[in-house]
Order: sequence, then C-alpha cells, then structure tokens
Amino acid sequence: MTDPLIGLLERSRQLGFLGPGPIEAHIAHALAFASVVPADPARALDLGAGGGLPGLVLAVRCWPGARWTFLDANVRRTEFLREAVVELGLSERVVVITERAEVVGRDPEHRGGHDLVVARSFASPGVTAECAAPLLSPSGRLVVSEPPATEVDVRWPAGPLTELGLGPAAAEAVPLPDGSVVHLATLRLTNPAPDRYPRRVGIPAKRPLF
Repeated sequence: MTDPLIGLLERSRQLGFLGPGPIEAHIAHALAFASVVPADPARALDLGAGGGLPGLVLAVRCWPGARWTFLDANVRRTEFLREAVVELGLSERVVVITERAEVVGRDPEHRGGHDLVVARSFASPGVTAECAAPLLSPSGRLVVSEPPATEVDVRWPAGPLTELGLGPAAAEAVPLPDGSVVHLATLRLTNPAPDRYPRRVGIPAKRPLF
C-alpha cells in the first residue's frame, strides 16, 4: 500500500511544485530540519510552503502536537496544500494561508507567534530573515535549507541579523543514510523584530538588507 504522504508528494511533482530526485530523498531532506530543533515546537510555520516541503513531512512524521501554518502566495500551490492537509487528516492542526509573507508578518494572529519557522526554497537569506523574524516568538528558531560549501557567516552577516532581532547564524550539516549531507542554517530570535519590519510587499526583495 502506497504511503499517502509519498503519493501526495508525487502529485506535487506532477503539478510542477517539486524538483527531481527520489521522493524518499526529499522526505529525508525535510526530516533533517527536525534533527536541529532542540525542543518540540508548539506552533510552527513553513515559509513558502510550496509543494509541501518541508512542512507536510514535518507535520506528518514529527511533533504530533505541533500546530502548523503553511504560508505561500501562490494560489495553485496553496490549493494543493489544502487538499493534502485534508487527505492526510491534518485539518485540526494545520492551516494553509494564501498571502505574501510581508502581510502575514504584520497580522497580530501571526506576528511573534511561532517558535519555529522553516524555509526550504523561499528566497535569498536577506529576504528570508526579514520575513521570518517578525513571525518568531521570543527565542524562536529559524531553520533554512542552505546550498553546500557556503560560508554561513558570509551569507548571513551578523550586523543586519542583529537589526532584525536575530542572533548569529549557525551552520548545521546533517548526514543522511544515503551518504548525502543536508546543509542548514539555524538562527534564534534574541530580541523582538522592530515594528518597521517586514517592509511593504516587494520591498525586501527589491532592497534586501543583505
């Protein structure tokens, strides 16, 4: 019998939301996010949830008590995610929002409300940090998928991160059973994000902080 999660990720690929490679490898990559989170989150958000990674995998296979928000501005992708949430029986603890992150970051329902934000292919580090920091609760953690062989302190400079209330980025390398390695950056919110962030829709990408 096919695992429903695998079937949904295969459908995500057919829709053009998921890249090449074995579905099992995509799942293993998503599970690597959980290995660098020291405590079970109560409330988590997948920034740019897209085709379901890593959010769907983490919601199904990790932290059964966590409440999730899947955030993406693309209507087709969020329609798929809503169907997936129903099919996987996650409706009671997963909400899908079709909206820009800059807007949700100023929504009182979400600003400062998540102890974990994850991002796999959302945007550049500067845009990701600006959109994620306002969504984090005190001491909340941001975990971002990184390309291999990069210097995390160069991609995530300390000065602009401090401006957003984020501490320094830490590089994490998570080995997988197939011999590959997942590279992640983890950042913790040390102070509330200033009220001026995030800036208006589109501005973080047009004028990134770094």
